[in-house]
Amino acid sequence: MAGPVGRVAQSTALIVLIGLTGLVNQSFATPQPGQANGEPLKQLSLVELGNVEVTTASKEPERVWKTSAAIFVLTQDDIRRSGATSIPDVLRLIPGVEVARISSNQWSVNIRGLGSGFSKSVLVLIDGRSVYTPLYAGVYWDVQNVLLGDVERIEVIRGPGGTIWGSNAVNGVINIITKNAKDTRGTYAFTSVGNVDQNESGVRYGGAYGNNLNYRAYAMGFGRTPEFHTDGSNYDAWQLGQAGFRTDSQLTNRDTLTVQGDLYKGIVGQQVAIASYSPPAELNKNGTEDVSGANFLGRWRRELGNTSDVQVQAYYDRTYRLGPQLGETRNTFDIDLIHHFVLKGRNEVIWGFGARWSPSDFIQTVATLNFLPHHQDDNIYSAFVQDQIAIVRNKLWLTIGSKFEHNIFTGWENEPNARLLWTPTSHQTLWAAVTRAVRTPSRIDEDLQLTGLAQANPPVFACICDNRQVVSETLLGYEAGYRKLVTSSFYVDVAAFHNKYNDLVSYGDEAISTVASPPPPYTLISLRAVNGIMGSTNGGEISPDWEVTHWMEFKATYSYVSLNFEDKQTHTKTSQVSSYEGSSPHNEATAQILFHLSKGLEFDPTYRYVGALPALLVNAYQTADARLGWHFAKEFELSVTGQNLFQPRHAEFGPVRVERSAYAQITWRRVAD
Repeated sequence: MAGPVGRVAQSTALIVLIGLTGLVNQSFATPQPGQANGEPLKQLSLVELGNVEVTTASKEPERVWKTSAAIFVLTQDDIRRSGATSIPDVLRLIPGVEVARISSNQWSVNIRGLGSGFSKSVLVLIDGRSVYTPLYAGVYWDVQNVLLGDVERIEVIRGPGGTIWGSNAVNGVINIITKNAKDTRGTYAFTSVGNVDQNESGVRYGGAYGNNLNYRAYAMGFGRTPEFHTDGSNYDAWQLGQAGFRTDSQLTNRDTLTVQGDLYKGIVGQQVAIASYSPPAELNKNGTEDVSGANFLGRWRRELGNTSDVQVQAYYDRTYRLGPQLGETRNTFDIDLIHHFVLKGRNEVIWGFGARWSPSDFIQTVATLNFLPHHQDDNIYSAFVQDQIAIVRNKLWLTIGSKFEHNIFTGWENEPNARLLWTPTSHQTLWAAVTRAVRTPSRIDEDLQLTGLAQANPPVFACICDNRQVVSETLLGYEAGYRKLVTSSFYVDVAAFHNKYNDLVSYGDEAISTVASPPPPYTLISLRAVNGIMGSTNGGEISPDWEVTHWMEFKATYSYVSLNFEDKQTHTKTSQVSSYEGSSPHNEATAQILFHLSKGLEFDPTYRYVGALPALLVNAYQTADARLGWHFAKEFELSVTGQNLFQPRHAEFGPVRVERSAYAQITWRRVAD
């Protein structure tokens, strides 16, 4: 007999089949694609999608056709119809982005290899605010939440972006951009219930004050159950509440000002391994981590002329985490200035500088894990310049530039790039690039002291000890790409890359000693972080998009990456090579069909294939999601979504099994006049 999850999935499939049986042979003339009961859903045609202005590649608006990078844009309609409930799940639709669920509240999100739970080689931004943490060299995905209905688009650059964004934008940049407040006037509310995503609700209200000030405020909260654990230790439940606001003002004909902020508080379930010296032991402990934080951002932009503008952005970000293994408080202050101008009609120059001050305090909760010193200020100062030179007007451009950045770990770093862009027609682009990028050390590389029990009798402990001689990991990347609107209904984007890495961090240079205190005496094997690995990755992505008819669209992606690493001869051989090579899938593929049915119905099935992760003993898997949406009234939408439908559960990045799930959601939108 099918369990509760299986019955939910069967019900979802039955609803889908009933809907298609009655609709597939009907006329699809009304409503028009992208409409429900006459209300536009802002679905973009393929021609319009190529003309979308993106900002991640250069910090200045530019059309996709004029972008010399492997860029992919998810629109609000893509996000809504994916049925995803979190940012990482939405990113599964993007070629070259490797998303794996570690537990109910943790993900591995990486681009073009180097898979890990830290996302250490990817820079993630929310409205231009970096959410990278210097403690772990990565992203806390469990607190990176936005009201998905307020996201305008997600821009993803596959490949290095250090010249514009600085260190840690090594394998790519993910930029989550929310809507201008003028586009969210009115009321928006939703609530959902499900078997894994048990409940989620949100509300947002937006309005205007006069002709020049628009505003919105929102609140949201959710609760999620643990995933499946073979040992029954259901530790990874997750609850979070969040609220925020945004204002957009037209101060003068030339000046705009954006002010926004968010705050959140929640509980994140986790399991940690904690070693003790007396008695010698190591136990897995289930507990909860208290998380909270807030941010406040201001952005002022002035048009200096038809071809010149200046922008200043500043933000404050506070994070707090305290769990059974460790805790940290961090305050980050950041300011950036950007000036853009066109010189003599052929040189489009953008330059700027920035500063960041990020003091933090580590909270030690167990004797066998520590960061020394407990207090540290992370300071970064940077400047960059980039020039796009029109070699042949409206046809051929050369872009050159570099970032110069100073950090507290390695001093000055430089990240130059050169890019060539050719647009033989208005809907065709060829580009190539060579770029240097760096991942600077973090506290986990230099200050960590983590001890684990290797043997109980006689007691032997292994310690990862701090090392103040770690240098930056470097990447020299070679890329090329091609995108073309073949017909008004068929678009294709292809990219290929060869990345050369050096000084990747591993653990080696063993030292063995005997320690008498605390008793009983024990043997200690000390390992230090070293820049001990080098190697390369090769691969590419393809993402066709085909509007088959006005009521059906087909989207697909395929990504391939091969990884070849080796220990450097200057360091002790380690076991990290197999971890680097075996923690990313060689092959990934998605296929999505969007059906625009009559009577306000939509049906959106998505197939996914992900290759094996040998280092984590995770097999390749196939699965599918499906969403059925119904705009049954002018202001209301009802949807039912099934996720991971092919099997009751499967592993994605370790022993935890991701469960088959389903949820239903009702949404109300009222647009203000």
